Amino acid sequence: MTSPTRSHGPRRLSVALVSEHASPLASLGTVDAGGQNVHVACLAGALADRGHRVTVYTRRDAPDLPEVVQLRPGVRVQHVPAGPAEHVPKDELLPHMGAFGTWLLAEWRSRPPDVVHSHFWMSGLAALVAVGELGIPLLHTYHALGTVKRRHQGAADTSPPQRLAHEREIGLRCDRVLATCRDEVGELVRMGVPAVQADVVPCGVDPVRFRPDGPGAARDPQPRFRLLQLGRLVPRKGTAVSIAALGALPDAELVVAGGPPAELLDQDPEALRLRSLARAAGVADRVRFLGGLTGEAVPAVLRSADVVLCPADYEPFGIVPLEAMACGRPVVASAVGGQLDTVVHQETGLLVPPGDPAALARAVAALLADPEARAAYGAAARRRALSHYGWDRVAGATERSYLSVLSGRRSGAATESARDRRTAVV
Repeated sequence: MTSPTRSHGPRRLSVALVSEHASPLASLGTVDAGGQNVHVACLAGALADRGHRVTVYTRRDAPDLPEVVQLRPGVRVQHVPAGPAEHVPKDELLPHMGAFGTWLLAEWRSRPPDVVHSHFWMSGLAALVAVGELGIPLLHTYHALGTVKRRHQGAADTSPPQRLAHEREIGLRCDRVLATCRDEVGELVRMGVPAVQADVVPCGVDPVRFRPDGPGAARDPQPRFRLLQLGRLVPRKGTAVSIAALGALPDAELVVAGGPPAELLDQDPEALRLRSLARAAGVADRVRFLGGLTGEAVPAVLRSADVVLCPADYEPFGIVPLEAMACGRPVVASAVGGQLDTVVHQETGLLVPPGDPAALARAVAALLADPEARAAYGAAARRRALSHYGWDRVAGATERSYLSVLSGRRSGAATESARDRRTAVV
């Protein structure tokens, strides 16, 4: 993390971050653990660095978890009893959000936080149960919108059918939406949530952990180039597109990092599907699956890559491009969602249409053929990560939104307060 920077705001806040399925304590890379977990953990720490007291409320998903875990100075994690104390897929958690919200209501009745910040739509529902009665300011970050998921996945979307209606209600009833990119604001407007209801506050990256200097993962001298795709093993991340593109890149290998631990990859349906696609494309000998990575293995494997690929079908924000940029690596990404903000075309990397292996291969080939361009893009990527996406900057922007909402509450500036418009929607 970056060095502590004390808040210059008028007060130190008690902040409740509600993250029902994405615990900051979770192991990353599994199906329901990814960017949101990183976001919540790093935002909590950066807010604490600014002098605020932060509690993260997440669902108890194992019987042996302690009630409270001190994550670091200024940040604690509270495990909320809501549903069975075992893993439940996030798309099956909706029936337990009423219990989650009722528990928060009881907890906050005697010790209310100054501000509540919910993460993901079901956390928003749970938070509304409590803040609606207690009058606590609520800000919300969606992390992903059901409208976008439904558009891209269609019948394969496993979200509860109520998701879209609930997401609109949350946007209208919270005090402020913290959208992670400009594209999300447009989606919110199409949902009926006014643009003035949203502040754009991006996700961030730790530029100390993710930096160009430092150990890199070992690699063989052949093939000549290493392409890396890092993230959860789910179809929408576009790993199949990278495998298809590899056929036109004979001097490159593709390293796929993410998913379950390496010893469990043979039991993972998506890993098996991707291996089958690699065999059918004749590139299986140049595709390596590392499984999920932890700790310093993540920046090390990023540093080992010549180019990092982010060809998702859709990407609400995308933390991997930021991590690659902070490590000084050029990124070739699909021109979707948050990647339209983070990756500057022909400056920090290249943007290509989603789902187009030929376009991906052409962009990668151009970079592999031009080492000077790769170096220039990588240096510019590092500068952009430092100037726009350090967690200290993200926490500062988040803090400003908190204080703006609190100031508006005190002044009564809103003609119709979000508090007055709230109803329990679980």
